[in-house]
Amino acid sequence: MALLVRLLPLALALALGPAATLAGPAKSPYQLVLQHSRLRGRQHGPNVCAVQKLIGTNKKYFTNCKQWYQRKICGKSTVISYECCPGYEKVPGEKGCPAALPLSNLYETLGVVGSTTTQLYTDRTEKLRPEMEGPGSFTIFAPSNEAWASLPAEVLDSLVSNVNIELLNALRYHMVNRRVLTDELKHGMALTSMYQNSDIQIHHYPNGIVTVNCARLLKADHHATNGVVHLIDKVISTVTNNIQQIIEIEDTFETLRAAVAASGLNTLLEGDGQFTLLAPTNEAFEKIPAETLNRILGDPEALRDLLNNHILKSAMCAEAIVAGMSVETLEGTTLEVGCSGDMLTINGKAIISNKDILATNGVIHYIDELLIPDSAKTLFELAAESDVSTAVDLFRQAGLGTHLSGNERVTLLAPLNSVFKDGTPNIDARTKNLLLNHLIKEQLASKYLYHGQTLNTLGGKKLRVFIYRNSLCIENSCIAAHDKRGRYGTLFTMDRMLTPPMGTVMDVLKGDNRFSMLVAAIQSAGLTEMLNREGVYTVFAPTNEAFQAMPPGELNKLLGNAKELANILKYHIGDEILVSGGIGSLVRLKSLQGDKLEVSSKNNVVNVNKEPVAEADIMATNGVVYAISSVLQPPAIRPQERGDELADSALEIFKQASAYSRVRRG
Repeated sequence: MALLVRLLPLALALALGPAATLAGPAKSPYQLVLQHSRLRGRQHGPNVCAVQKLIGTNKKYFTNCKQWYQRKICGKSTVISYECCPGYEKVPGEKGCPAALPLSNLYETLGVVGSTTTQLYTDRTEKLRPEMEGPGSFTIFAPSNEAWASLPAEVLDSLVSNVNIELLNALRYHMVNRRVLTDELKHGMALTSMYQNSDIQIHHYPNGIVTVNCARLLKADHHATNGVVHLIDKVISTVTNNIQQIIEIEDTFETLRAAVAASGLNTLLEGDGQFTLLAPTNEAFEKIPAETLNRILGDPEALRDLLNNHILKSAMCAEAIVAGMSVETLEGTTLEVGCSGDMLTINGKAIISNKDILATNGVIHYIDELLIPDSAKTLFELAAESDVSTAVDLFRQAGLGTHLSGNERVTLLAPLNSVFKDGTPNIDARTKNLLLNHLIKEQLASKYLYHGQTLNTLGGKKLRVFIYRNSLCIENSCIAAHDKRGRYGTLFTMDRMLTPPMGTVMDVLKGDNRFSMLVAAIQSAGLTEMLNREGVYTVFAPTNEAFQAMPPGELNKLLGNAKELANILKYHIGDEILVSGGIGSLVRLKSLQGDKLEVSSKNNVVNVNKEPVAEADIMATNGVVYAISSVLQPPAIRPQERGDELADSALEIFKQASAYSRVRRG
């Protein structure tokens, strides 16, 4: 019985699952950051929190692990200070902050947390102090003294000149008629204030920052006998307009207003939700070339993509950003949002001119530069932002620019600028045709390409797709960067000019005088038909010099023995297509002879069996040819291996004889 009693708690814990064995429910991001600050401050005594303070300001932050080691907030240096965690105080002569703050009513607690200005203004009203000192359960988001001091003089004058209406209403808007602690403050929730039941917007971010109408929570969860006090860094005001209504009344959004109406996004921007609109001003639209702007405004799909690229999926207040972070737009693009001092940045640029304009369904930040997504751009515009400008200039010079700027569905295979470091080809009919073979007749995405797929070009060629462990290649050219998918065209950045196949392996060898002796050897060995038909071969083709470098007697012996010659030649032929971009450090390629070839690549030099290749990637319709300067020899069978083979053969004969004997006895 005693054993049962001891085991019962364990049995209950196992039955209820892991969560039941932990100390309480999961902590909120704010609580986790506070916990980390406690850990960093514990060497200074109980209930001491480490706080990061921006040098030269009064701004303080509870620290998370990343900020602790970086010692920066928005790129600015911080110093670490140690102070009592919320709810505790020092005791003379004792280490740390061992004593819990005495519980007082809300009015007294305002003074304890450093919101004496709020206390002062509460005194000036006739009704509010008795409420704060009386029975009930309230939450007050109390502006700090600095928050009141930073209000524009005209705003503050209008409040204090009518204390029993304007000031009272302003203070009541900071209050909720129940106790609300930080673990209840969820991202995107709204609390009903004590002023006309107006909503207060709460956002609780993964980095532990909590905002109240975009004001940052400085000190939270200060308990009082009749509620709780949270200290915030701004005086907040009621929000009445949705995002669409703000766009309609602001003169600086005249162009944006017309664009939203044309796209039909006004329904979204006036509906429910919590969005962030990075709202381009008239000035932002004026910076775009008129031709580009008119094209986008006249294309409903491109316009919708453009505007969706300025809308984030959730509300993002400026105070929540203390370091770089990735956010996704409704269009699907990822933006890098960061900060530098007091300035917010987007993709590293300080283009936000006005921040934290609150709406009932989110927040607006004014931006002075359009964020045009790839999906709204032409191939010309995509290429202008990539390292392929030289190739695009060739298309323009060849009179093929309309393929890159129109509404034709194509994929451009654009070589990197570094491919042309030794110069660009002259524009003639051959070059023009080669460029056309860098345009695929459909708009592709590399993630849907597969090995062996064929692609049709505007030049009339069929190009093959080869997929290797670490590369994706189209003929001899491999993709060197992520796709850029535009409005009609997709840009593939390639590591070299591609060379479409011009015939079979035999056609390639016959058309090159370097391989005349190899062609004769192939014909003597009876391999001509194989290298002319469909297939997938990698041919390491010895040049005439390679054959001539062999001892004359050895060469004559080889050429006089058709069987041995075929065996040697098959050792030069791999049973798959391997272009140089797919080699990596080392590939063991099985030859038609049976043994494996060791193919490696280092510093753009290809080696086969440790011998350098003279020329790589000569493409054929049924394979690829590498010119080599020596005749490769298959590895000789060692005596031990020969003995093992004989032993295996003898064992197999013995097994067959035994089986035959059993059959006869049966």
